[in-house]
Amino acid sequence: MLCAGRGERLQPLTGAVPKPLLPVAGRAVAMRTIDLLHRAGCEIAVNLYHLGDAVRHGLESEAVARGVELRFEVEPDLLGTLGAVVNLRDFLADADEVLLVNGDSLCRWPIREALDRHRRSGADVTLQVGWDDRVGGGVEVDPRGLVVGLRDVQVGPVRGRKRTFQGLHVLSRRVVEQIPARPSSNDIVEGLYQPLLRSGARIVGFRSRRPWHDLGTPRRYLEGALDWGRTAGGRKRRRRFVAPGVSVAAGAIVERSVLEPGSHVAEDAVVERSLVLPGARVGSGAQLLETIVAPGIRVPDGGRIDGQLVTPVDWGPGAGSRERGGLVFTPL
Repeated sequence: MLCAGRGERLQPLTGAVPKPLLPVAGRAVAMRTIDLLHRAGCEIAVNLYHLGDAVRHGLESEAVARGVELRFEVEPDLLGTLGAVVNLRDFLADADEVLLVNGDSLCRWPIREALDRHRRSGADVTLQVGWDDRVGGGVEVDPRGLVVGLRDVQVGPVRGRKRTFQGLHVLSRRVVEQIPARPSSNDIVEGLYQPLLRSGARIVGFRSRRPWHDLGTPRRYLEGALDWGRTAGGRKRRRRFVAPGVSVAAGAIVERSVLEPGSHVAEDAVVERSLVLPGARVGSGAQLLETIVAPGIRVPDGGRIDGQLVTPVDWGPGAGSRERGGLVFTPL
């Protein structure tokens, strides 16, 4: 599981909270993926770099409580996706297949289905893709399900439809064994998949209809957390998600929002389509609309906030942010 990224587009939130530990309906996003990998019978390794000690502590403590064994590999420098695979070569040596999963993406990963498709197709590599190109569209898949284009590289006479890669890779053992100790690029597309495509290797696009969210920006994090809070990753809809231990005072209104553990909403406050992170407090009469409130923040009584990420001033500024009253407001 890939957990080494800096989360730069989520600054200033990820200056203090590593992206894999971002809470989603009461649990760290990476821990949701770890559970699914464990249930599918996978041995699990996690690569670390940015805020690595915090990620390790946060995941290890919960994994131990759930009886899940994890291996952690700290990268001395940020190695990239392919570099992470090379760095874990000894761990992967006996694997029949290798799964790589983005630790900052939110999905009820169809791991068994992806593995079954990979094996039945005889693919060298299988990539989980969506049904559209709404986030990127860098994978081109033909009507047979074969990948015929990756970024700026296309092969074959038949053009495919552009799809969004969703962060789950399956690699056959023979492919992993071919990776050089010093690849030409630490980016897995440039250093491995594009050369494979040019050489005629079989790369398959596995299409999934399961809800999937890239949490790479504050807006996408909010959308993913709200969707998961209302549906638990399925189809059932509820008005809101209020974690255990949250207090909502009389007269407060919470609609289509997520309140994480330890948060509090005071009397007559209105919280709509917003995410209140652990330990945050929304003051009396305050109004939040499409807003993320960072852990431990107190929204002042009567405050009105629309479309903002609210963080402490000592976490630093974000893109287009402004400071007011000891808080930093960054537009979503």
